[in-house]
Amino acid sequence: MHNRDLTSGSITAGLWAFAIPLMLGNVLQQLYNLVDTWVVGQYIGDNALAAVGSSYTLMTFLTSVIIGLSLGTSSFISIAYGRNEKDTIRNGIFMSSVVIGALTIVVMIGFYAFLDPMIRLLRVPDKLTGDMRVYLLYVFAGFFATYLYNYISNVLRGMGNSAAPLLFLAVSVILNVVLDLWFVMKLEMGIQGAAIATVIAQYVSGIGILIYFLFACPEYRVRKADMHWARNNFKRILSLSGFTCLQQSVMNFGILMVQGVVNSFGATVMAAFAVAVKIDTIAYMPVQDFGNAFSVFVAQNYGAGKRDRIRAGIRQSAVSVALFCAVVSAVVCAFAVPLMGAFVDGANLDTIRIGAQYLRIEGACYIGIGILFMLYGYYRAVDMPHISVILTVLSLGTRVVLAYVLSAIPAVNVVGIWISIPIGWAIADVFGIWYHFARRR
Repeated sequence: MHNRDLTSGSITAGLWAFAIPLMLGNVLQQLYNLVDTWVVGQYIGDNALAAVGSSYTLMTFLTSVIIGLSLGTSSFISIAYGRNEKDTIRNGIFMSSVVIGALTIVVMIGFYAFLDPMIRLLRVPDKLTGDMRVYLLYVFAGFFATYLYNYISNVLRGMGNSAAPLLFLAVSVILNVVLDLWFVMKLEMGIQGAAIATVIAQYVSGIGILIYFLFACPEYRVRKADMHWARNNFKRILSLSGFTCLQQSVMNFGILMVQGVVNSFGATVMAAFAVAVKIDTIAYMPVQDFGNAFSVFVAQNYGAGKRDRIRAGIRQSAVSVALFCAVVSAVVCAFAVPLMGAFVDGANLDTIRIGAQYLRIEGACYIGIGILFMLYGYYRAVDMPHISVILTVLSLGTRVVLAYVLSAIPAVNVVGIWISIPIGWAIADVFGIWYHFARRR
């Protein structure tokens, strides 16, 4: 578990060696909620499953704020790492950890203060409100642990270390599975037990990776001399983190708006969407992680001034993304029904049918989101995070508008929500690629 210099050596081999632990780590992170979904769907019921699904969307939106800020910090650290500026890295860690940690506490206070209005905003059916409220009350206690894990992980990844975050997450997921089964099946704690299991597992990974960083990276441990507000460093962190946070928040706010449309179609569609979205997310998560690895590669080489290596990396990465998306698309489309059946009781045929319909539509278009993740990572790495925000607004704006408009047409119905998503990806891709070449000219 060492830091990786991506400014030399084979581009494709180095990128994949760095990206694979990221991919495995994010698949494991998605398993947090998938385990909850499976246990709740199999042992508590469809209403509880729908409640957990809607909760997941809200949690993802709020978590995106912290993840976005951490990703921006990672870009700052990658650029400084490419320049071998250790003092800059330590000062950046001090400033960003204080700001993001304080914001995490503010979000937690606001969440508990406005929990009921948020549930009403999501248009959750009355029969699901109780379960959703209980689940959120408990599961959000792990939000600070989410900050710890994601922040330290992104600091390490900025330095080219993607193996350590994977190790701590793997331990945490195993613990989550064991506790989920124990609390729900053995102790019969219901939806509350599933939430508590997740929180315990999150704190294990968050505190564990913090201890690892303090002992394994002594040269980057913040010293008293680093504890000051360097205006130039803070301005760059604020730009990278602020725009990346905005991008992540806009993206997940759009998903939250779509969840509101889904909820208006009732518990069956909600349950189908809850399961299908998680399968869908795991399917394209590896290419999202490749985009993040590509971003670290570009940022390190941008800091080192190696523009030709960046151009070669773009070409090689695009080929990797295209091939990967083609394989994943084929698998998801072919096995949509069995994938749904793995998480939904076989007697709920409508839930399985609706979820499989969603998976086939999205699955056929993964190349669109694969390219989009590359564009996000590229513009963040070359210190142009505002372009990533524009791409997100184009993608999500299209998705939200079309979801509301098309689903209101009786002949299209809920399918309108599904097809709006890949259309949004395509529009953002066209703009991002056009802007890249226009800027080069």
